[in-house]
Amino acid sequence: MSALLKAARVTFAALSIPNYRRYASGQSISMVGTWMQSTAQSWLVLTLTHSAVALGLVVALQTLPVLLLGAYGGGIADRVEKRRLMVVLQSLMGVQALSLGILTLTHVIQIWQIAVLAVLLGLNNTFENPCRQAFMMEMVGAKDLRNAVSLNAVLVNVARAVGPAVAGLLIASVGLGICFIINALSFVAVVTSLVTMDLSRLYPSPPTARARGQLREGLRYVAGIPDLAVPLVMMAVIGTLAYEFQVVLPVLASHTFQGGAKAFGFMTAAMGIGAIGGGLVTAARGRTGLRPVSIAAGVFALVLLLAAAAPTLTLEYVALAIVGWASISFIARGNSTLQLGAEPRMRGRVMALWAIAFQGTTPIGGPLIGWITSTAGPRVGLATGGASCLLAASLGMLVLRRRRRHFGKAPVAEGAAVVEVVELPDEALG
Repeated sequence: MSALLKAARVTFAALSIPNYRRYASGQSISMVGTWMQSTAQSWLVLTLTHSAVALGLVVALQTLPVLLLGAYGGGIADRVEKRRLMVVLQSLMGVQALSLGILTLTHVIQIWQIAVLAVLLGLNNTFENPCRQAFMMEMVGAKDLRNAVSLNAVLVNVARAVGPAVAGLLIASVGLGICFIINALSFVAVVTSLVTMDLSRLYPSPPTARARGQLREGLRYVAGIPDLAVPLVMMAVIGTLAYEFQVVLPVLASHTFQGGAKAFGFMTAAMGIGAIGGGLVTAARGRTGLRPVSIAAGVFALVLLLAAAAPTLTLEYVALAIVGWASISFIARGNSTLQLGAEPRMRGRVMALWAIAFQGTTPIGGPLIGWITSTAGPRVGLATGGASCLLAASLGMLVLRRRRRHFGKAPVAEGAAVVEVVELPDEALG
């Protein structure tokens, strides 16, 4: 029993911090609504247009602002008080969801309205994402950062397991609009958690003074540190072609397996259930650094190819659960590697580049995967994502092999930031 308690304390270490516990409670409610909206929006677009290409374009529009303005959003995150900015941006996200819900419930919704609201949400995410990522360090400090990042990923994927399944049931019973209304209400929880935090227990980073050339400075900084640059390139490749599930899964559910909204919801929920397990394992024993990130990308590649070949809907659910496990392992390791390796004054800009690589590549990958899915089928769409993960893993391993060849066991480079590899002892899990 003592060993189990010790393992639990290690796995959920960040929850001992009151501010993080408060934030996680609000975020868990909000994220359920977010996944409900994501599922409902994808199904709404597919219902209105019957086109995977149109679905890919809407997803692309939602992430286009991140691609175009993401680096600027990171610069803002380094210059402002992050908690206050998050309160404003989370409130605006609630207004966007409410607008989408009202338009849907009144039966006046059109595809161009969905597209406009998607762009507005993308503009919001451009500034909210790097701010939220950098704020994690201010809530928990460096010691518990990896654990907090992993636990936050678990919360996101608990919501991914619950939200789409609930959305699928609601769509089938009472319609799409209620999903958007519930999401709008859910933002009250996360805004409340931010407003009621104990400010004396935060670890605020000194704000960076506004100056010319800060975006170029951030790019030069990352380019000079392989342990930051390579994971970003890996995520750009994977983010472009693998993380397009909003495009592929609705078509996989409706065309390949002749299912409805409920099947699509359960597919996304299966990924979420698998990601919960992957996130908990990463929280307890996850490593950071280029090698663990590369290995996680390789595993992600294999399980995506497995999902592409699953012959029945039941086996597809199982395969997607494993995909969720591998996906969250890659995200959590990459995110923690960047946050721990970046200087505090650069953290907002570094995490903005992570957001660009993850979400900002969707304007390219969304329509491309939509076209591949429409012409060759959703199985080929999933397999294309698997191939991109394999390419990214190969890149990471190539850089590691060259490093060993040139430096052996010597330091990587004088003055270069080296991300510490953290592994908990086996006793932590009993």
